[in-house]
Amino acid sequence: MAKTAERIVEKKANKFQWFLYTGLIPLLFLVVVMLIVFSVAGVNVFEKAKEYSQKVPFLSEMIKEEPTQTMEELEANTIELEGQIQDKEAQIEKLQSELEGKDSEIERTNLEIEQLQLQIDELLAIQDENKRAFKDIVKTYETMSAKKAAPIISKMQEQEALQILSSIKSDNLAAIMENLQPEEAAKYTELLTNE
Repeated sequence: MAKTAERIVEKKANKFQWFLYTGLIPLLFLVVVMLIVFSVAGVNVFEKAKEYSQKVPFLSEMIKEEPTQTMEELEANTIELEGQIQDKEAQIEKLQSELEGKDSEIERTNLEIEQLQLQIDELLAIQDENKRAFKDIVKTYETMSAKKAAPIISKMQEQEALQILSSIKSDNLAAIMENLQPEEAAKYTELLTNE
């Protein structure tokens, strides 16, 4: 039974091969040769096929002919498209100039940021230096005798004296306040308590 099935399949394959070798391949070869011959002869095969197919009733309905445009319409379309291209190019140039403007603005802003950062760094360095100098001044007043520190503080401007008095240790502050005039001591005590 299996052998008969193989023979049937083999016969079908043989028939298909016979059709392929004797019918289809020679027909395709003939069509290609005819196309080449007509092309060399200057005949547009596809245009002729279109003409003949329009004469056949049911084929003419299947093939829609594209509407042909006149030269004036083509020129008008070309001019319109060229105008659109020029508009787009103008828009591109405008956007590029805006982009360049934004780039230069970004560069200026970055330079300003760098300059401001340098100024901030300088101010921080000055502030650190001022803090160190103030700490040195406070240490000087703390090591100075109260009898010598009191007259100096009484000659200072009120804000500077208050700043120094608020920063020194409480035992040194008490000794300096004892050596100040009573009205000055009362004034600085009031200012220190309000601070």
